[in-house]
Amino acid sequence: MKDNNQPELSYLHRPGDRRFRVPRTKPLHITIPNIPIVKPRTVSLISFVYGFAAMIIIGAVLLLFPFSSKAGVWTAPVDCLFTSTSAVCVTGLTLVDTFDHWSSIGQLIILLLIQLGGLGFMTSTIILMMATGRRIGLRDRILIGESIGVSRLGGLVKLTRDILFFTLSAELVGAILFYLRFSSQYGWISGIWKAVFHSVSAFNNAGFDIFGGFRSLTGYSGDYLVILTTAALIILGGLGFVMIDNILQAKGIKRSTIDTKLVLIVTVLLLTLGTLVILVSEFSNPRTLGNMPILEKILNAFFQSVTSRTAGFNSINTGALNIFSLFFVVILMFIGGASGSTAGGIKVNTIGIILATLWDTLRGKEHPGIFGREFPLQQIFRSMALLVVSLGLVIVVFLLLTETETFTSIRILFETVSAFGTVGLSTGITPELSTAGRLILTVMMFVGRLGPLTLIMALAGAQRSRGYRFPQESVRIG
Repeated sequence: MKDNNQPELSYLHRPGDRRFRVPRTKPLHITIPNIPIVKPRTVSLISFVYGFAAMIIIGAVLLLFPFSSKAGVWTAPVDCLFTSTSAVCVTGLTLVDTFDHWSSIGQLIILLLIQLGGLGFMTSTIILMMATGRRIGLRDRILIGESIGVSRLGGLVKLTRDILFFTLSAELVGAILFYLRFSSQYGWISGIWKAVFHSVSAFNNAGFDIFGGFRSLTGYSGDYLVILTTAALIILGGLGFVMIDNILQAKGIKRSTIDTKLVLIVTVLLLTLGTLVILVSEFSNPRTLGNMPILEKILNAFFQSVTSRTAGFNSINTGALNIFSLFFVVILMFIGGASGSTAGGIKVNTIGIILATLWDTLRGKEHPGIFGREFPLQQIFRSMALLVVSLGLVIVVFLLLTETETFTSIRILFETVSAFGTVGLSTGITPELSTAGRLILTVMMFVGRLGPLTLIMALAGAQRSRGYRFPQESVRIG
C-alpha cells in the first residue's frame, strides 16, 4: 500500500551507470514582510546636512560672547551666524573685518571652524573617533565615503588618515614659507600666528585674512613669495587629496583615472584662460593692473584666476574690475574646484562631463565619453541636473537680493555667485547688506557648500527605481 506521506522518488543519472534515488521535494516558499528600508545614501546625506548645520550653530554661539570680540561686547547674532557659516563653508565673505573686530580667541574659533569645515564634517568626526579609540562601523564608513566623494568602503579609514596627514603637511609647509615674510614685518610671535592662520585659510580655500581693513593680500601684490605660496595652497586644496593620491598610486598622470585626467585638463584650461582674460581686460586699468610692471601684471592676473574659482583672497581691488572681468570671474566662481576637495561651485568634474558630452553630441556621437571611455548615462543626467538646479538657485537668490538691496545688478550677481561657489570674493558690498540680505546669503553659502543636488536628495529621501520602462517617443527640440 502506498504511503502518501513519503516523498516521490526520481532517478538521477551520471557517468558510470550509477543511479541514485533522491527525494523530489516541492520548492520552499517564504513570505517576507514588507518592511520599509532607508537607503544608506539617504541616511548619510541627511547626517551630512545636520552635521554641517550643528557646526555652524556651535560656532555662531561661541562668536556671540564678548570674549570673541576685541571690544569685549556681544556681537549681533546675525553677524555671528553669517561669519560662522562663512567659516564652516570655507567661503570667506565677511560682514566685519576678521582682524579688526574679532579677538585672538575669536580668530582662533574662526580658524578651527575653517579647518573642520575644510576637512568636512564626517572626516573631522572620524578623526576624533580614531583619536579617542572608538570603533568605526559600517554606517560611519558610508558617511566617510559621502563626505570625501568616493563610493568604496574598504580602506576609507586609512584614506582619512592620509587626508589628515596631507592637509597638515601642506599647511605646515605653507606656514613656514609665510613665516619667512611675516616674521620680519610683525615679529616672531605675531608672524607665527599670521603664517598659520593664512596657511590654513589658503589651503582650505576659505579666503579669511587677519591683515585688517578688508585688505586681504592687496598689500602683497608685488611679493612673489606670498602670492605664489598662497596660489599653490589654493590649487592643492582645490584639487583634493583623492586626485593627488590617484596620480601617485598610478605613478603618473598617464595611468591615472579618467576623473583625474578630466579634472587636470579642465583646471589647467580654466587657469590659463582666466589669466589671459584678466590680463588683457585689466591691462590698462589704473585701479587694478594698469600701474604694475609687466611681470607683476602677469603674476596678479594668474593669482586672480586661481582665487576666483574658489578661494576668495584678492591681491587687487575686486570692486575696481571692469564689467567684462566681473562677468568672467562670475563664471569661474560658478564652476569652482574639484569634487571631494575644499572648493565649492558645481565642480570642474561636472563641467568637464558637460563639455565633453556637448562636444561629442555636436559631432554626432551617440555615447559621449573621453580618453576611450564612455560616461555612465546616469552621470550625464546628474551633471545636467546639477547645472540646471544651480543656475535656478542663483537666479532665485539674485532676484530676491534685487528686492532687498539697492546695489547695481552686477554687484548683486557677483555676491550671489560668490556665496554659492563658497568663494568669498566681494565687490565691497557685503558689510552694507541689509539683515534680510545677510540671512539670504547665509542660506546660500550653506546650500553652496553642500551642493544643491546633494541637499535636494537628502531632503527628498531615497530614490526609487522602477522595474519597468515606458515606450519611447520623440519630442521636437530646437
